[in-house]
Amino acid sequence: MAGQSLADDDGYAEYRDRFEPLPALPPIPSDNSLTKEKIELGKMLFFEPRISSSGVISCATCHNPALGWADRIPQAVGHQGQVGKRNTPTVLNSGFLDSQFWDGREDDLEGQALGPIEDAIEMAMDLDEAIEQLESFEAYTERFDEAFPGQDDPVNEENVAKALASFQRTLNTPNSPFDRYLRGDTEAMSEQQKRGMAAFVDNGCIACHSGPALTDGQFHRFELPDGPTDEGRYVITGDESDKYAFRTPGLRNVGVTYPYFHNGMVDDLGEAINIMAEQMLGSELDDDTVEDIEQFLHAMTGEMPDISFPALP
Repeated sequence: MAGQSLADDDGYAEYRDRFEPLPALPPIPSDNSLTKEKIELGKMLFFEPRISSSGVISCATCHNPALGWADRIPQAVGHQGQVGKRNTPTVLNSGFLDSQFWDGREDDLEGQALGPIEDAIEMAMDLDEAIEQLESFEAYTERFDEAFPGQDDPVNEENVAKALASFQRTLNTPNSPFDRYLRGDTEAMSEQQKRGMAAFVDNGCIACHSGPALTDGQFHRFELPDGPTDEGRYVITGDESDKYAFRTPGLRNVGVTYPYFHNGMVDDLGEAINIMAEQMLGSELDDDTVEDIEQFLHAMTGEMPDISFPALP
């Protein structure tokens, strides 16, 4: 292919070939086909504050489209101003992840969807009450009928989860400079970003940050310096080897989804790179290498989803 030969000519082919571009869509589960009706319903539910106890918090409160679909504060603030203990991960490209939440307590988006609604610190609403609230609006009963045809009582917890998951699977960020480069456009990334790509591979970052979402989906022990104690995945599994272990975050759009790490203690991407090199690789990077890698990571910022805010009933 012509594009392939052009990419080979820039001298970085051996590094480029270690990566893969982001597909148009993540894997779609066999029991939750992706349909327009589910996506539209899921979007309404994502922005719906009346399935929270206060009536003012929605999924979009912490996953703000204007803030990289996160919230840019160290830990999320939820019901009655309560502060959670972990940083809000972006929902961008979340359908490509092998598990959800920092501790991986849910396998997929369907499993993740309902947790924040009933969590006492987040939206703090009993799921039965949330369903009753939705059923009180004719517009929602009609939308559920359209999204889940043939069901006697489609307004239920399972379908809320499926609709939210369907919407979130569309929140992908294609066509980043990095993706364009991987597909053969040698001018899509600067020379510094290409050096950063090489340094990213040569220094071992790719060992954990690989695949289309730049994560291995695994859990690694990681204790932040001077950070609050959080036992991570151990809380879920009880396995001593999981103590202080957290899911490897994806690096897509990392330049706009600060602050970093599970407690959001670091705002600066260069500082985050240094901490990761020291703790996970046991190495100290020079300033030029850190800057090169940082610019490479900025090349992973893709096109944000073009989402219009839904008119809620």
